[in-house]
Parts: sequence; C-alpha cells; structure tokens
Amino acid sequence: MKIATILGARPQFIKAAMVSMEIAQYDTIDEIIIHTGQHFDKNMSYIFFDEMGIPEPDYNLGIQSLSHGAMTGRQLEAIEKVLLKEKPDWVLVYGDTNSTLAGALAAAKLHIPVAHVEAGLRSFNRKMPEEINRLLTDHIAELLFAPTDTAEANLIKEDIEKKKIFKVGDVMYDVALYFDRVANEKSNILKKLKIKPKQYILATVHRQENTDDPEKLKNIFSGLADAPLPVVLPLHPRTKKKLNEYKIPLNGQIHPIDPIGYLDMVLLEKNANMIVTDSGGIQKEAFFHKVPCITLRNDTEWVELVEHGFSTLTGADKDKIVTEYQKIIDKSSEYNIDLYGDGKTRKKIVNLLIGYNKSEN
Repeated sequence: MKIATILGARPQFIKAAMVSMEIAQYDTIDEIIIHTGQHFDKNMSYIFFDEMGIPEPDYNLGIQSLSHGAMTGRQLEAIEKVLLKEKPDWVLVYGDTNSTLAGALAAAKLHIPVAHVEAGLRSFNRKMPEEINRLLTDHIAELLFAPTDTAEANLIKEDIEKKKIFKVGDVMYDVALYFDRVANEKSNILKKLKIKPKQYILATVHRQENTDDPEKLKNIFSGLADAPLPVVLPLHPRTKKKLNEYKIPLNGQIHPIDPIGYLDMVLLEKNANMIVTDSGGIQKEAFFHKVPCITLRNDTEWVELVEHGFSTLTGADKDKIVTEYQKIIDKSSEYNIDLYGDGKTRKKIVNLLIGYNKSEN
C-alpha cells in the first residue's frame, strides 16, 4: 500500500512524526511525503524533520508567501501532478491549513481516498480560514480520525456517514509522551536563555486574525508587556513582519527570540509558569505538560480545555489578559483527566488505514 502524506506547516510536521514512525514499522506500506513549502523558514520546517526523525520529503513544492486563494490553488495544481505520478492508495492530511485543503481537493478530484487526522474540530467561526479548511476537508474525506468525543459529535451533526468516523484520540498526546523524555535529554534552551523553571511565561502569536489586525496585535503585545513575569516569545516570521509594519514595540516584559525547534519548544512549554498563545496545538500541549493557558482567541476548536478550566479565552483584550495572569498564578488545577486518548493514536490510525475497505463501507 502506498500513502501520500501532505505536510506544510509546523503542527503537521510534529503530528506526522508519530504516524510516520508507526508506518515505518510495516514493510508493506510505502509512504511518500509531499511538503508544500507553506512554512519555508528552516527553523519553521526542516528543523522538525531533523529533530523528530521524519523522513526527508520526497517532494518539496516550495509554495509560500501568497494569498490564501493563490496559495491553495498553486498547491492544488502541484499536488495533483505528484499524485498522478505516484498513484497512492491513500492521501493522508493533517489539521486545517491551506496545504490540508489543497491535498484533500487534489486527491478527491483524482478519486483517491482521503484520510483526515484531527477531523471534526470546529470553532464555529467561519471568518477563520482554518475553519473553512476543516469543514471542506472533512466533507471530502473517506476516513475521519476524530480526536475527541466533541469532534466525533460535530461530524455526526453534519450528516457525515458514521461508518467513516473513528474516534482515535489525539496524536499530539502520543507526541507529548514520546518527546518529553527526548527534550529533557537534548535541549539546553533554559540554560541558553538563562531562565529558570516556572520563572517565565511562554507566549506565541501567529494567527492571521490577530496579526493582520493592527489594533488586536497592539492590544496583545501591550498585555504581554505588562505580564508579571518575563515573557519568552519565539517570534513567528509573519508576526515579526506585522509588528514592524504597524510599528508596535517589543518592550516591558517581552523577550523575543528567533523561531526554535520542537525539542526546545517542549522544554520551554513544560517549564513555563503559564502559556499565552493563539495556537490550537499549543493549547493542548500546555494541558499535556500541566501548564495553565491563556488563549488569545474568542473561540477555540479545543472546547473541552475551556470547559474544564485548563484554558481561558481572552481574545485580544488587554484587560482580560492582564486579569488572567493573576488568576492563574493563584490557581491550582487537577490535570489527571482523560481528554485526548491513551497515547496510542498513531497505532489506531495506521491499523485503520490498513484495514479499511472502502467497498465494504
């Protein structure tokens, strides 16, 4: 069996690390990795292949720095050419990026079945391009790997055939368990930055809804500047560009650093006093590492984190951000709750790909 895996952005590289590792255990499966190039900075892409043992991509399409429509269209065209050449049995896509949608569309138009990891996530905010990507990919997919009960319920409510939906847990939990130990052994980021555990806040800001709105970005960085502890901020290239464009200063408690590899990020996450982010994946990673999270969004696809009090939604409201700092410092939470499976999601995904018979379903 041949599987074509479509990757384009940091979270996808991380998730694919576990699944590709599992696929490699089977002599009967050939995996072709197609990197769209959506993240092109070395520290935003190839470092993850190096650190996490993901095989080098068989194809790098080099498509980036375009508008959503142009990027998706160019990716669709280029992916189609690769799929025509390789003729895979499955196309495997992850998450909710333009690369995800382009890969799913290209496969569907060639009648190649699509499997979607992280199916069923919904923020119910269609102004977010990620939400559109999720919806369309799920309705294209033949096999939908839902990470949570909520995700599974969302798919059923949208009248997707139940026999195509499998709640497998969250592959990011597999990642967290595996790379926690590796990060402890290999990362020296705390020493390099001269910071101590629990004596800093980790922040990430990259969502288009925040970076492309000058007022929102200003409010967020004003809130970070007023944090009660130093804020370590791995600065996303797009965010850096927008900060310069809007002339927003990095002052107060903010300590920007260049983008970092996954192992360094894991060590920073697990040793932070709290995490402030607009990333979907990092919300979960905070939970996995038992670190409270402030989410710089008005909605989230990971609703269970908010429902159980592990993450708080503040949007880009500076006053809410500052208020949450004190609440978190004074709060203790019980993290021993099963929200995302048993850490064996990768095995379930590969077994389903092997055993799923489209004609019988």
